[in-house]
Amino acid sequence: MFIMGYSLVAGSTQRLLFGHDSFGNVCGKKNSPVEGAPLSGQDMTLKKNVFFMNSCNLEVQDARLGRTALCVSSCPEEQLDTLEEVQLFANTSGSLLCVYSLNSVNYTQNSKANSLCPRLPVPPSKSFPLFNQCIPQTPECYSLFASVLINDVDTLHQILSGIMSGRDTILGLCILALALSVAMMLTFRFITTLLVHIFISLVILGLLFVCGVLWWLYYDYTNDLSVALDTERENMKCVLGFAVASSVITAVLLVLIFVLRKRIKWTVELFQVMNKAISCSPVLLSLPLWTCAILIFFWVLWVAVLLNLGTAGTAQVMEGGQVEYKPLSGIRYMWWYHLIGLIWTSEFILACQQMTIAGAVVTCYFNRNKDGPPDHPVLSSLSILFCCHQGTVAKGSFLITMVRVPRVILSYVSSTLKEKQRSALSRCVFKCCYCCFWCLDTYLCQLNQNVYTTTAINGTDFCTSAKDAFEILSKHSSHLTSVNRFGAFIIFLGKVLVVCFTVFGGLMAFNYNRALQVWAVPLLLVAFFAYLVAHSFLCVFETVLNALFLCFAVDLETNDGSSQKPYFMDREFLSFVKRSNKLNSIRAQQDKHSLRNEEGTELQLVVR
Repeated sequence: MFIMGYSLVAGSTQRLLFGHDSFGNVCGKKNSPVEGAPLSGQDMTLKKNVFFMNSCNLEVQDARLGRTALCVSSCPEEQLDTLEEVQLFANTSGSLLCVYSLNSVNYTQNSKANSLCPRLPVPPSKSFPLFNQCIPQTPECYSLFASVLINDVDTLHQILSGIMSGRDTILGLCILALALSVAMMLTFRFITTLLVHIFISLVILGLLFVCGVLWWLYYDYTNDLSVALDTERENMKCVLGFAVASSVITAVLLVLIFVLRKRIKWTVELFQVMNKAISCSPVLLSLPLWTCAILIFFWVLWVAVLLNLGTAGTAQVMEGGQVEYKPLSGIRYMWWYHLIGLIWTSEFILACQQMTIAGAVVTCYFNRNKDGPPDHPVLSSLSILFCCHQGTVAKGSFLITMVRVPRVILSYVSSTLKEKQRSALSRCVFKCCYCCFWCLDTYLCQLNQNVYTTTAINGTDFCTSAKDAFEILSKHSSHLTSVNRFGAFIIFLGKVLVVCFTVFGGLMAFNYNRALQVWAVPLLLVAFFAYLVAHSFLCVFETVLNALFLCFAVDLETNDGSSQKPYFMDREFLSFVKRSNKLNSIRAQQDKHSLRNEEGTELQLVVR
């Protein structure tokens, strides 16, 4: 909250979003004067475009772009060869292409007009949604302008420019990811054997199709690459990275699908058991909508604060009355703290959903009257969460944050040092550390789900629940591991399918607008959003699955099935677990028998 207030006071998002001239004026707004800058404080309400006086002769001075920018109402769409044509354009359109201190009447009469006006000829330009800048349209000027301008723009500006120029496409892809997630949740709700076969076929086709498109795009970039544009080279590198990563993921998933192909029947029965548990409280399926709404609101607020922090600076008047904004000290530390807040709060919101679902499943499972489910289990679980167990959720989300922050730092350091010569040992250490943190992150996510379920059962704190969950799962892992493995992989494939189709739509949409933007940034943003949305929706089934079998383990621990201590589970669930365990025991005996034959000392004669 302190950083939010500070960013609102010290930042200026308008300067970043709408563009500004060289004299401290934000284009398209009425400005306040800057002390010591006589050309500041002007009313630019009708002048919404940024025009660079010498767009064909931009120079980099001291690692910064030496330029004079003006706010104009429209960009010159035709080439202007003389000062008379510049004067005529100013009189007809109201766009002054010379410094504000020179009146348009004196363009052809003032002796200083050559230094105060753009170099001739003025190339034709067009407004582009990269901070509303006038982009030259002649090939020579465009290439020079793009290469120099993009080198001057920092990472934050590149990310924002990609988002701004493709904001309509990004919004459409986010809606597509939301629709696909809802469809996937309904598919799992009414799943059958035929649907599982269709679903797996779609996953395989989607993975192969996305890989093929990525490699085709990389081939297209290598054969048609504008070497003067850094954005084209960045896009080509990102496409290559996407293609390699998707190929590896596709190969791993295809192997897993082939290995687990014989367990489709058990997967269908498992989802039928989960759907029976969900039918006791159908409101569970609406929880992801509320979670997504809260997450989107928080992310929009977080981005707004980030943009304000990125523009927090003090105005300094330079030579010639131009104004530059120097970043305030300590801003980068606030960025890191703000990043930690993003991860922790997002995980806290998702953990609240998991805790609510676990509490509702526990209430329905430990209900003796199976014909009469309890009233409002979701509302009851929410009330218990907010009254008693917010500390447990905060601890669980904090543990994940403490693991993910080092991963982000390692990625940042690795990308910073990628241009330098690094030894093979240092690269290996970076990769090993990153993999270790990833494995720890995966383990903690699974542990937290079990902790929330144990907390809902016993009402204990985080550490006590973690200890109890570990002991119970260790004792009854033989009953749970084989069954739990069936559904987790199918749920993960559902998330992959949503991301595949969303990324494919993004590739088709962004590829038509390659110029002057690194579209890999918005594509990564869309893929991240698609995975989070799919995770928040399909997390219902994943949480129900884990909670259901942890309740089953607690039921086995406290009851023996006798008339004095009957089980809480219904007969269908018990029958399913017994049949699955029987199947696994038969397979284990077969594997043991085959291994004994391989390692035995006696050879059997083969009679023909």
